[in-house]
Amino acid sequence: MDEQLKLAKEKLKKFHQEQVLIKYDTMSQENKEKLVKQILSLDFEQLEELYEMAKKEVAVEEAKIEPIAYVDKEKMTKEEKEEYKKIGVESIKNGELAAVTMAGGQGTRLGHKGPKGTFDLGLDSHKSIFEILCDTLKKAKEEYGVVIPWYLMTSKENNEETIQFFESHNYFGYPKESIHFFMQGELPMLLENGHIVLKEDGTIKEAADGHGGVFESMTRNGIVEQMKENGIKWVFIGGVDNVLVKMVDPILIGLTIKKNALAAGKSVVKANPSERVGVFCKKNGKPSVIEYTEISKEMAEATDSSRRTSIWRISYFV
Repeated sequence: MDEQLKLAKEKLKKFHQEQVLIKYDTMSQENKEKLVKQILSLDFEQLEELYEMAKKEVAVEEAKIEPIAYVDKEKMTKEEKEEYKKIGVESIKNGELAAVTMAGGQGTRLGHKGPKGTFDLGLDSHKSIFEILCDTLKKAKEEYGVVIPWYLMTSKENNEETIQFFESHNYFGYPKESIHFFMQGELPMLLENGHIVLKEDGTIKEAADGHGGVFESMTRNGIVEQMKENGIKWVFIGGVDNVLVKMVDPILIGLTIKKNALAAGKSVVKANPSERVGVFCKKNGKPSVIEYTEISKEMAEATDSSRRTSIWRISYFV
Protein backbone atom coordinates (compact mmCIF):
# COMPACT_ATOMS: atom_id res chain seq x y z
CA MET A 1 0.00 0.00 0.00
CA ASP A 2 2.88 2.37 0.78
CA GLU A 3 4.20 1.98 -2.76
CA GLN A 4 0.73 2.60 -4.22
CA LEU A 5 0.28 5.70 -2.06
CA LYS A 6 3.67 6.99 -3.19
CA LEU A 7 2.66 6.59 -6.84
CA ALA A 8 -0.66 8.32 -6.14
CA LYS A 9 1.10 11.28 -4.51
CA GLU A 10 3.48 11.61 -7.47
CA LYS A 11 0.56 11.58 -9.90
CA LEU A 12 -1.36 14.21 -7.94
CA LYS A 13 1.70 16.45 -7.69
CA LYS A 14 2.29 16.23 -11.44
CA PHE A 15 -1.22 17.50 -12.13
CA HIS A 16 -1.44 19.96 -9.21
CA GLN A 17 -4.19 18.03 -7.41
CA GLU A 18 -2.43 17.41 -4.08
CA GLN A 19 -5.53 18.59 -2.17
CA VAL A 20 -7.21 15.25 -3.02
CA LEU A 21 -5.35 13.69 -0.07
CA ILE A 22 -6.43 16.38 2.41
CA LYS A 23 -8.62 13.94 4.40
CA TYR A 24 -6.42 10.90 3.94
CA ASP A 25 -5.04 10.63 7.47
CA THR A 26 -8.52 10.59 9.06
CA MET A 27 -10.10 8.17 6.58
CA SER A 28 -10.96 4.53 7.21
CA GLN A 29 -8.58 1.95 5.78
CA GLU A 30 -11.23 0.86 3.27
CA ASN A 31 -11.72 4.40 1.96
CA LYS A 32 -7.97 5.01 1.87
CA GLU A 33 -7.56 2.03 -0.42
CA LYS A 34 -10.51 3.14 -2.53
CA LEU A 35 -9.11 6.67 -2.90
CA VAL A 36 -5.66 5.48 -3.93
CA LYS A 37 -7.24 3.16 -6.46
CA GLN A 38 -9.31 6.04 -7.84
CA ILE A 39 -6.26 8.27 -8.20
CA LEU A 40 -4.17 5.62 -9.96
CA SER A 41 -6.96 4.77 -12.40
CA LEU A 42 -7.77 8.37 -13.35
CA ASP A 43 -6.72 9.79 -16.72
CA PHE A 44 -5.62 13.21 -15.49
CA GLU A 45 -4.56 14.36 -18.94
CA GLN A 46 -8.08 13.74 -20.24
CA LEU A 47 -9.47 15.51 -17.18
CA GLU A 48 -7.34 18.59 -17.81
CA GLU A 49 -8.31 18.61 -21.48
CA LEU A 50 -12.04 18.43 -20.65
CA TYR A 51 -11.66 21.18 -18.04
CA GLU A 52 -9.95 23.50 -20.53
CA MET A 53 -12.63 22.77 -23.15
CA ALA A 54 -15.38 23.54 -20.63
CA LYS A 55 -13.88 26.98 -19.97
CA LYS A 56 -13.86 27.96 -23.63
CA GLU A 57 -16.76 29.90 -25.07
CA VAL A 58 -18.36 28.37 -28.14
CA ALA A 59 -17.14 30.43 -31.10
CA VAL A 60 -19.71 29.51 -33.74
CA GLU A 61 -19.04 32.70 -35.66
CA GLU A 62 -15.57 31.36 -36.43
CA ALA A 63 -16.92 28.05 -37.73
CA LYS A 64 -18.46 27.26 -41.09
CA ILE A 65 -22.00 26.04 -40.36
CA GLU A 66 -23.95 24.36 -43.16
CA PRO A 67 -27.08 22.21 -43.46
CA ILE A 68 -26.34 18.48 -43.47
CA ALA A 69 -27.49 16.24 -46.30
CA TYR A 70 -30.62 14.25 -45.55
CA VAL A 71 -33.22 11.97 -47.12
CA ASP A 72 -36.87 12.85 -46.49
CA LYS A 73 -38.75 9.60 -45.92
CA GLU A 74 -42.03 11.20 -46.95
CA LYS A 75 -40.56 12.09 -50.33
CA MET A 76 -39.19 8.62 -51.07
CA THR A 77 -40.85 6.82 -53.96
CA LYS A 78 -42.66 3.56 -53.34
CA GLU A 79 -39.88 1.75 -55.21
CA GLU A 80 -37.17 3.33 -53.04
CA LYS A 81 -38.94 2.39 -49.82
CA GLU A 82 -39.40 -1.17 -51.02
CA GLU A 83 -35.73 -1.44 -52.03
CA TYR A 84 -34.43 -0.07 -48.73
CA LYS A 85 -36.85 -2.21 -46.73
CA LYS A 86 -35.79 -5.36 -48.58
CA ILE A 87 -32.12 -4.67 -47.84
CA GLY A 88 -32.88 -3.84 -44.20
CA VAL A 89 -35.07 -6.89 -43.61
CA GLU A 90 -32.37 -9.16 -45.03
CA SER A 91 -29.81 -7.67 -42.62
CA ILE A 92 -32.18 -8.05 -39.67
CA LYS A 93 -33.03 -11.66 -40.52
CA ASN A 94 -29.32 -12.42 -40.83
CA GLY A 95 -28.90 -11.37 -37.18
CA GLU A 96 -26.84 -8.29 -38.00
CA LEU A 97 -28.77 -5.80 -35.82
CA ALA A 98 -28.53 -5.05 -32.10
CA ALA A 99 -30.23 -2.35 -30.06
CA VAL A 100 -28.69 -0.22 -27.32
CA THR A 101 -30.78 1.81 -24.89
CA MET A 102 -29.05 4.50 -22.83
CA ALA A 103 -30.81 4.14 -19.48
CA GLY A 104 -28.41 5.47 -16.85
CA GLY A 105 -30.68 8.22 -15.54
CA GLN A 106 -33.07 8.44 -12.63
CA GLY A 107 -36.69 9.52 -12.94
CA THR A 108 -36.27 12.50 -10.61
CA ARG A 109 -37.59 15.12 -13.04
CA LEU A 110 -40.62 12.92 -13.66
CA GLY A 111 -41.36 12.88 -9.96
CA HIS A 112 -40.40 9.21 -9.94
CA LYS A 113 -38.12 7.46 -7.50
CA GLY A 114 -36.02 4.92 -9.32
CA PRO A 115 -34.48 4.36 -12.78
CA LYS A 116 -36.21 6.40 -15.48
CA GLY A 117 -37.05 3.25 -17.43
CA THR A 118 -39.16 1.91 -14.57
CA PHE A 119 -41.54 4.88 -14.78
CA ASP A 120 -45.23 4.16 -15.36
CA LEU A 121 -46.47 6.64 -17.98
CA GLY A 122 -50.06 6.36 -16.78
CA LEU A 123 -51.36 4.25 -19.66
CA ASP A 124 -54.30 1.92 -19.12
CA SER A 125 -51.83 -0.96 -19.36
CA HIS A 126 -49.61 0.62 -16.66
CA LYS A 127 -46.59 -0.50 -18.63
CA SER A 128 -43.22 0.97 -17.70
CA ILE A 129 -40.99 2.65 -20.27
CA PHE A 130 -38.78 -0.44 -20.30
CA GLU A 131 -41.72 -2.69 -21.13
CA ILE A 132 -42.97 -0.39 -23.89
CA LEU A 133 -39.50 -0.41 -25.48
CA CYS A 134 -39.29 -4.18 -25.09
CA ASP A 135 -42.63 -4.54 -26.91
CA THR A 136 -41.03 -3.12 -30.06
CA LEU A 137 -38.37 -5.85 -29.95
CA LYS A 138 -40.97 -8.55 -29.30
CA LYS A 139 -42.95 -7.32 -32.30
CA ALA A 140 -39.81 -7.46 -34.45
CA LYS A 141 -39.15 -11.01 -33.21
CA GLU A 142 -42.58 -12.06 -34.45
CA GLU A 143 -42.24 -10.20 -37.74
CA TYR A 144 -38.71 -11.22 -38.70
CA GLY A 145 -38.26 -14.47 -36.80
CA VAL A 146 -35.08 -13.36 -35.06
CA VAL A 147 -34.23 -12.30 -31.52
CA ILE A 148 -32.49 -8.92 -31.57
CA PRO A 149 -29.91 -8.55 -28.79
CA TRP A 150 -30.81 -5.70 -26.43
CA TYR A 151 -28.09 -3.88 -24.50
CA LEU A 152 -28.99 -1.46 -21.73
CA MET A 153 -26.46 1.07 -20.53
CA THR A 154 -27.12 1.68 -16.85
CA SER A 155 -25.16 3.70 -14.29
CA LYS A 156 -23.55 2.88 -10.98
CA GLU A 157 -26.52 4.66 -9.41
CA ASN A 158 -29.26 2.53 -10.98
CA ASN A 159 -27.64 -0.65 -12.31
CA GLU A 160 -28.69 -2.99 -9.51
CA GLU A 161 -32.23 -1.63 -9.33
CA THR A 162 -32.62 -1.85 -13.11
CA ILE A 163 -31.55 -5.50 -13.22
CA GLN A 164 -33.86 -6.35 -10.31
CA PHE A 165 -36.75 -4.65 -12.14
CA PHE A 166 -36.20 -6.78 -15.23
CA GLU A 167 -35.91 -9.95 -13.12
CA SER A 168 -39.07 -9.20 -11.16
CA HIS A 169 -40.97 -8.69 -14.44
CA ASN A 170 -39.55 -11.85 -16.03
CA TYR A 171 -37.75 -9.73 -18.63
CA PHE A 172 -41.16 -8.81 -20.08
CA GLY A 173 -41.30 -12.13 -21.89
CA TYR A 174 -38.17 -11.43 -23.94
CA PRO A 175 -35.36 -14.05 -23.93
CA LYS A 176 -33.26 -13.34 -20.85
CA GLU A 177 -30.04 -14.39 -22.57
CA SER A 178 -30.56 -11.70 -25.20
CA ILE A 179 -30.75 -8.83 -22.70
CA HIS A 180 -27.43 -7.43 -21.53
CA PHE A 181 -26.61 -4.73 -18.99
CA PHE A 182 -23.44 -2.64 -18.85
CA MET A 183 -22.57 0.44 -16.86
CA GLN A 184 -21.60 3.80 -18.30
CA GLY A 185 -18.39 5.42 -17.21
CA GLU A 186 -17.90 8.08 -14.59
CA LEU A 187 -15.73 11.17 -14.38
CA PRO A 188 -14.62 13.15 -11.33
CA MET A 189 -16.55 16.30 -10.55
CA LEU A 190 -14.49 19.50 -10.64
CA LEU A 191 -14.71 22.87 -8.95
CA GLU A 192 -14.50 26.06 -11.01
CA ASN A 193 -10.77 26.22 -10.28
CA GLY A 194 -10.28 22.73 -11.70
CA HIS A 195 -9.76 21.00 -8.37
CA ILE A 196 -11.31 17.55 -7.93
CA VAL A 197 -14.35 17.44 -5.63
CA LEU A 198 -14.28 15.06 -2.67
CA LYS A 199 -17.14 13.31 -0.92
CA GLU A 200 -17.60 13.56 2.84
CA ASP A 201 -15.78 10.28 3.31
CA GLY A 202 -12.72 11.69 1.52
CA THR A 203 -13.02 9.69 -1.70
CA ILE A 204 -13.38 11.33 -5.11
CA LYS A 205 -16.89 12.41 -6.06
CA GLU A 206 -17.80 11.12 -9.50
CA ALA A 207 -20.76 11.51 -11.87
CA ALA A 208 -21.88 9.56 -14.94
CA ASP A 209 -20.16 10.73 -18.12
CA GLY A 210 -23.44 11.04 -20.05
CA HIS A 211 -24.74 9.73 -23.37
CA GLY A 212 -21.56 10.85 -25.09
CA GLY A 213 -19.65 8.14 -23.26
CA VAL A 214 -21.75 5.28 -24.68
CA PHE A 215 -19.18 4.18 -27.24
CA GLU A 216 -16.30 4.20 -24.76
CA SER A 217 -18.46 2.32 -22.25
CA MET A 218 -19.39 -0.28 -24.87
CA THR A 219 -15.72 -0.76 -25.69
CA ARG A 220 -14.57 -0.85 -22.05
CA ASN A 221 -17.23 -3.40 -21.10
CA GLY A 222 -16.40 -5.69 -24.02
CA ILE A 223 -19.74 -5.06 -25.73
CA VAL A 224 -18.25 -4.07 -29.08
CA GLU A 225 -16.08 -7.17 -29.18
CA GLN A 226 -19.04 -9.35 -28.21
CA MET A 227 -21.11 -7.85 -31.01
CA LYS A 228 -18.38 -8.51 -33.55
CA GLU A 229 -18.09 -12.13 -32.42
CA ASN A 230 -21.86 -12.55 -32.82
CA GLY A 231 -21.94 -11.10 -36.32
CA ILE A 232 -23.56 -7.79 -35.41
CA LYS A 233 -22.93 -5.15 -38.09
CA TRP A 234 -25.48 -2.47 -37.18
CA VAL A 235 -26.44 -1.04 -33.82
CA PHE A 236 -29.41 1.20 -33.13
CA ILE A 237 -28.69 3.50 -30.19
CA GLY A 238 -31.41 5.54 -28.49
CA GLY A 239 -32.27 7.12 -25.17
CA VAL A 240 -34.69 5.57 -22.70
CA ASP A 241 -36.64 8.86 -22.74
CA ASN A 242 -37.89 8.22 -26.27
CA VAL A 243 -40.84 5.92 -25.66
CA LEU A 244 -41.99 6.06 -29.29
CA VAL A 245 -38.60 5.12 -30.73
CA LYS A 246 -38.58 2.51 -33.50
CA MET A 247 -35.44 0.55 -32.70
CA VAL A 248 -35.95 -1.90 -35.54
CA ASP A 249 -36.33 0.16 -38.71
CA PRO A 250 -35.56 -1.81 -41.89
CA ILE A 251 -35.86 1.25 -44.12
CA LEU A 252 -33.24 3.15 -42.09
CA ILE A 253 -30.91 0.14 -42.10
CA GLY A 254 -31.43 -0.47 -45.80
CA LEU A 255 -30.84 3.20 -46.63
CA THR A 256 -27.65 3.24 -44.56
CA ILE A 257 -26.34 0.12 -46.28
CA LYS A 258 -27.35 1.33 -49.75
CA LYS A 259 -25.65 4.71 -49.21
CA ASN A 260 -22.55 2.92 -47.88
CA ALA A 261 -22.67 5.12 -44.77
CA LEU A 262 -20.86 4.36 -41.51
CA ALA A 263 -23.67 5.86 -39.46
CA ALA A 264 -27.09 7.42 -39.88
CA GLY A 265 -29.62 9.11 -37.65
CA LYS A 266 -33.33 9.79 -37.69
CA SER A 267 -34.65 13.24 -36.94
CA VAL A 268 -37.65 15.48 -37.42
CA VAL A 269 -37.94 18.96 -38.90
CA LYS A 270 -38.13 21.84 -36.41
CA ALA A 271 -41.70 22.83 -35.58
CA ASN A 272 -40.78 26.47 -36.25
CA PRO A 273 -37.59 28.51 -36.68
CA SER A 274 -37.54 29.62 -33.05
CA GLU A 275 -38.07 26.19 -31.50
CA ARG A 276 -35.51 25.87 -28.73
CA VAL A 277 -33.79 22.63 -29.70
CA GLY A 278 -30.40 21.60 -31.03
CA VAL A 279 -30.07 20.72 -34.70
CA PHE A 280 -27.95 18.51 -36.94
CA CYS A 281 -25.55 20.35 -39.24
CA LYS A 282 -22.12 20.30 -40.82
CA LYS A 283 -19.56 22.23 -38.82
CA ASN A 284 -16.34 22.91 -40.68
CA GLY A 285 -17.29 20.12 -43.07
CA LYS A 286 -17.97 17.51 -40.38
CA PRO A 287 -21.33 16.16 -39.07
CA SER A 288 -22.16 17.92 -35.83
CA VAL A 289 -24.93 19.22 -33.58
CA ILE A 290 -25.32 22.85 -32.60
CA GLU A 291 -27.62 24.38 -30.04
CA TYR A 292 -30.38 26.82 -30.95
CA THR A 293 -28.45 29.54 -29.12
CA GLU A 294 -25.51 29.12 -31.50
CA ILE A 295 -27.16 29.98 -34.83
CA SER A 296 -28.33 33.36 -36.06
CA LYS A 297 -31.97 34.30 -36.70
CA GLU A 298 -31.24 34.32 -40.42
CA MET A 299 -29.81 30.80 -40.31
CA ALA A 300 -32.68 29.52 -38.19
CA GLU A 301 -35.26 30.81 -40.66
CA ALA A 302 -33.52 29.39 -43.77
CA THR A 303 -35.63 26.96 -45.85
CA ASP A 304 -34.91 24.37 -48.52
CA SER A 305 -35.43 24.83 -52.26
CA SER A 306 -39.19 24.28 -51.90
CA ARG A 307 -39.22 27.15 -49.37
CA ARG A 308 -41.54 25.05 -47.21
CA THR A 309 -39.17 22.98 -45.11
CA SER A 310 -36.60 24.18 -42.62
CA ILE A 311 -33.09 23.12 -43.58
CA TRP A 312 -32.37 22.47 -39.93
CA ARG A 313 -33.35 19.18 -38.36
CA ILE A 314 -33.95 18.59 -34.68
CA SER A 315 -31.39 16.38 -32.99
CA TYR A 316 -34.01 14.14 -31.42
CA PHE A 317 -34.18 10.48 -32.41
CA VAL A 318 -37.67 9.39 -33.41
